[in-house]
Amino acid sequence: MDEQNRTPEAQQPEAELSEILRIRREKLAALQQAGRDPFQETTYTVNAYAKQINEDFDAYEGKQVSIAGRILSKRGMGKAGFIDIQDSTGRIQSYVRKDHLGDEEYEWFKKYDIGDIVGIQGEVFRTQKGQISVKADEVKLLSKSLCPLPEKFHGLKDTELRYRQRYVDLIVNPEVRDTFIKRSNILKEIRKFLDGEGFMEVETPMLVTNAGGAAARPFETHFNALDEDLKLRISLELYLKRLIVGGLERVYEIGRVFRNEGLDTRHNPEFTLMELYQAYTDYNGMMDLTERLYRHVAQAVLGTQKIVYRGVEMDLSKPFTRISMLDAVKQYAGVDFREVQTLEQARKLADAHGIAYEQRHGKGDILSLFFEEYAEKHLIQPTFVIDHPIEISPLTKKKPSDPNYVERFEFFMNGWEIANAYSELNDPIDQRARFAAQEEMFAQGDEEANHTDEDFLHALEIGMPPTGGIGFGIDRMCMLLTDSSAIRDVLLFPTMKPLDK
Repeated sequence: MDEQNRTPEAQQPEAELSEILRIRREKLAALQQAGRDPFQETTYTVNAYAKQINEDFDAYEGKQVSIAGRILSKRGMGKAGFIDIQDSTGRIQSYVRKDHLGDEEYEWFKKYDIGDIVGIQGEVFRTQKGQISVKADEVKLLSKSLCPLPEKFHGLKDTELRYRQRYVDLIVNPEVRDTFIKRSNILKEIRKFLDGEGFMEVETPMLVTNAGGAAARPFETHFNALDEDLKLRISLELYLKRLIVGGLERVYEIGRVFRNEGLDTRHNPEFTLMELYQAYTDYNGMMDLTERLYRHVAQAVLGTQKIVYRGVEMDLSKPFTRISMLDAVKQYAGVDFREVQTLEQARKLADAHGIAYEQRHGKGDILSLFFEEYAEKHLIQPTFVIDHPIEISPLTKKKPSDPNYVERFEFFMNGWEIANAYSELNDPIDQRARFAAQEEMFAQGDEEANHTDEDFLHALEIGMPPTGGIGFGIDRMCMLLTDSSAIRDVLLFPTMKPLDK
């Protein structure tokens, strides 16, 4: 009995699946013996797509087209039948008649399976039931599917399996395909916006000797040709700043970075980061640019400046809130760190509020821990949290009015950090002292501390103009704009635990 005539089951028993695989291979062998090996096909001329035909039927009606795609369903098959095929733009029906194809071709056609890839030439028309279709004059098998797709009533629903077999997920779950089309459009609009702002897109090394620019543990590797230990970059920052020194006054990069950290709904060890740097501006300029960028991308991709994520609306059309970290902690934790004068006082407050800290943490670190515990979750609408403690900001300019704090902001939406920006530190003497403090933190057990980068210091000594810089988490931006619940939903091939572990 042919596979397409079987009663679909939610999960096919192993014995039945083995029989299906055998049947499909037997069909392939028969095709090959008849000189019809589909894997020998190399090209096929396509001049129309499902979406075009469905959306502009009046222009296509009565015209001959050549389409290609994967068979997703079959109906009929006496002297005529219907198949639905899916191409890169969507699905369309084809009406196939025996007297159009001829007896021999129709007999071969009847043996094609769901999942097979075919090319169809024929006339566009509308059936008596009003279904837009292509009346086939030719059906050509272009590739044989040897493994069945998940049956249509239950589909590919197992989340882990969807991530591992994204190629199947894209075939059977149209909303997944739509998410990644939207992600591509998001990146396109980011580039369009920045190009319009006079920025230059660049590429910098992924393999580095010193993985700096962020608080994260790097992945390590070894370059055999030079017998040198290298790391995968954790940020884009330090090389982009070198380009500012070199006179490229507005630069950006969109690229993968790698952090040796855990997996959860918002973290993947490799992810897409965008960093940009602009000479002769500061973190206020970066806030203004962020507002314009987010509004542009949302309007271009979604057609609105109001994002609805998991049922919660976030309005980009209004001015984004700006609040200092000190004020955020005072508002949400009821603790005013302006009155905290000593590290001992900060530790007592942390103990009283159940905030865990390490002995190496300074007063500013404890302020940041309070912010993470009490404030972050409340920052649903677009919010810039400004003026961070110097202890957690080794690459940032001090505030002239208070050297214990720096000109830095983090951009929050939906309680998530979406971007991180500075008035960039361009004083090489101060930067060297900050690196020394980071080295001391590393010696005390902080594996995420930065290391001294002598070449970067030399670049600063050559002279870097006043500069504003920002890093955007592209994946989290895509999650918000596609209403995706986990970062793995916006990564085509997320990191997965091996099946044998």
